[in-house]
Amino acid sequence: ISYLPHFMSIVIVAGMILQLVSLQGTINQMVRQFGGDPIAFMQQADWFRTIYITSEIWQTVGWGTILYLAALSTIDGQLYEAARIDGANRWKQTWHITLPGIRPTMIVLLILNIGTFMNVGFEKILLLYNPLLYPTADVIATYLYRVGIVSGNFSYATAIGVFEAVIGLTLILSANAISRRLVGTSLW
Repeated sequence: ISYLPHFMSIVIVAGMILQLVSLQGTINQMVRQFGGDPIAFMQQADWFRTIYITSEIWQTVGWGTILYLAALSTIDGQLYEAARIDGANRWKQTWHITLPGIRPTMIVLLILNIGTFMNVGFEKILLLYNPLLYPTADVIATYLYRVGIVSGNFSYATAIGVFEAVIGLTLILSANAISRRLVGTSLW
């Protein structure tokens, strides 16, 4: 349940989300069982952020778990045994062995995620949103799609896209330089 959405097509994940939050969906069936009125989630702009963030967490938590479990498996078990003999409790073992052991993985993933701050997930938003949700759901990528492709204003959309790419590149270069100076771990 946790890592499968990362490996499924975004179209399937978006379809599952739409089915869960529809008027006859699972969430509204639970609302009815508790005596409430069904909520038209995909017709109210206020609900879009909650739905998107929850689905993004659901879609990425499994992949993050796989990466961090792989990083944890590289830590020598004898370190934990030695810490227990020295009287370290679980918190001290986590603080002094686990976190330093997975720090390079954490830093690399942070740098890579910083580079995608401006890229929110065009495909999922495009599949989930509708004109009622534009005030809340519109991000730079969907705005570029509507202005550039749908309206045919290619030069304006290209300028915005290049600006977005320059900001992303600046963020990733800055994060890499800061990480190299402070922690000693970087992408290059």
